[in-house]
Amino acid sequence: MPSPQLLVLFGSQTGTAQDVSERLGREARRRRLCSRVQALDSYPLVNLIHEPLVVFVCATAGQGDPPDNMKNFWKFLFRKNLPPTSLCQLDFAVLGLGDSSYAKFNFVAKKLHRRLLQLGANALLPACLGDDQHELGPDAAIDPWLQELWDKVQELYPPPPGLSVIPPGTPLPSTFTLHILQEAPETCSEAQPVVPKAAPGPPSELQPFLAPLVTNQRVTGPTHFQDVRLIEFDITDSGLSFDAGDIVLIWPQNTEDNVQRCCEVLGLQPNQRFTLQPQEPGVLCPARLPQPCSVHHLLLRYLDISSVPRRSFFELLACFSRHELEREKLLEFISAQGQEEMHEYCSRPRRTILEVLCDFPHTASAIPSDYLLDLIPPLRPRAFSIASSLQVLPSRLQILVAVVQYQTRLKEPRRGLCSTWLASLDPTQGAVRVPLWVRPGSLTFPKTPDTPVIMVGPGTGVAPFRAAIQERVAQGQKRNILFFGCRRRDQDFYWEAEWRELEDRGCLSLVTAFSREQEQKVYVQHQLREQGLLLWDLLDRQGAYFFLAGNAKLMPTAVSEALLFIFQDQGRLSDPEAASYLARLQHAGRFQTETWA
Repeated sequence: MPSPQLLVLFGSQTGTAQDVSERLGREARRRRLCSRVQALDSYPLVNLIHEPLVVFVCATAGQGDPPDNMKNFWKFLFRKNLPPTSLCQLDFAVLGLGDSSYAKFNFVAKKLHRRLLQLGANALLPACLGDDQHELGPDAAIDPWLQELWDKVQELYPPPPGLSVIPPGTPLPSTFTLHILQEAPETCSEAQPVVPKAAPGPPSELQPFLAPLVTNQRVTGPTHFQDVRLIEFDITDSGLSFDAGDIVLIWPQNTEDNVQRCCEVLGLQPNQRFTLQPQEPGVLCPARLPQPCSVHHLLLRYLDISSVPRRSFFELLACFSRHELEREKLLEFISAQGQEEMHEYCSRPRRTILEVLCDFPHTASAIPSDYLLDLIPPLRPRAFSIASSLQVLPSRLQILVAVVQYQTRLKEPRRGLCSTWLASLDPTQGAVRVPLWVRPGSLTFPKTPDTPVIMVGPGTGVAPFRAAIQERVAQGQKRNILFFGCRRRDQDFYWEAEWRELEDRGCLSLVTAFSREQEQKVYVQHQLREQGLLLWDLLDRQGAYFFLAGNAKLMPTAVSEALLFIFQDQGRLSDPEAASYLARLQHAGRFQTETWA
């Protein structure tokens, strides 16, 4: 019987689902299965009826939402006119990635599994529910599930006669061949990003707009623990269009110091140029890499050397190690017994790929250059809520950026790649341009006049609400209620003067919570309860919309609990009735959230 094609389709928001999918593809090839790995929205969905074997790997984003690169697939799959026997020839498995601190833990994976069964597909085994909150991360659920999956697959499709499984210590062929050019190396002069010539249409991931940086201003007080920046870009003649609630995506870059260190540990010359050649038909070279390309450009703008490595990184690294002690440690990390130790070494302290390479210098210097793009994942764009209205500032785009920096047990502080890079840019030092584009966010504000809007945005979560309030005031909509929380009014009360001026004009009702200005901490959820009578009247009798944005850790749950309390206290609803009322608001689009980890 001929070996089937295993198709791995992923929906990924941050890259984890894509990494797991690529791991599945590699393990399939080790088992002599042909495999393809694709993002769900790049796959022609009409072909699904012809596929014999598919593994779906999908993350759950936000409050139970599908990732952006599977939203078209999601709409298609839940069409009511699909026959119940549409996928009766399909053997499938679903691997979910989620976070059990969210109410809708792995919602997308669970719902996808049920829907595929409704369409007649055959599940090889129950859905895997990977959990970021587990002390070993999602691998704690993924590893045993994968072993069971491969046992099932090999029962159905045993390897061809005479061929055995390729052992883990043997590297698979690289995806690309990297041809070093023998011409004289050029001096690196990549002060600005290189973007291909503009194609028709608005800026996009492959054709970002190089936006001039106009201002980069710290907006927290000098003694405040966190550096928060109001950053403004000039988008004149960019073709960018956005509404309140939309987000801007920005390509970050690594630091020159880290690029230099990486070249040293890998034994590469930064000015050396190369071309890429795919090893297999149907594989395309990365569209964001010029051909030819310099090693400096590859490490500065394409490979994510500052990210925390995933297990697949250690698995491939172990294949190249010829140093006895280093190889022994790498093999221990990738063993089932070594997961806790790898977590302690890497994930818990947030050790970066570059730092790992420096810790294993003999192995790093032995990495074939052909494998660099297999070993190190590509940089991913970072998303920020747009904090300004295009109607009010037609040639500007503003964002509010908290510069990420924190300490672990490692000597060097951990720093957010994009926020640190943005904070370092000085618009007074020549023309500074940042590659960006926009896409719809998860918040959609009502267009109907006189509809009240309640917004809860503590900290930098207030950013999308500034855009919404600017836009609504410009349109004459005055029924805007903002709940804002921060530590101290003199340190991190963003846009205070702007809010006060709108209050004076009767365009805004502002409720504040300054958590550190009294002995007992006061947060936005406390202020919501205080305003329970008003909120119940607005939501139940006046058709108000309720919006929430900010950190996903504790605040969204606390705000939801405050609303449930109000529904019970003011609306005289029982516990189940209050939960049902909140669910109806959510279903009608009158309760919307945008949260981030």
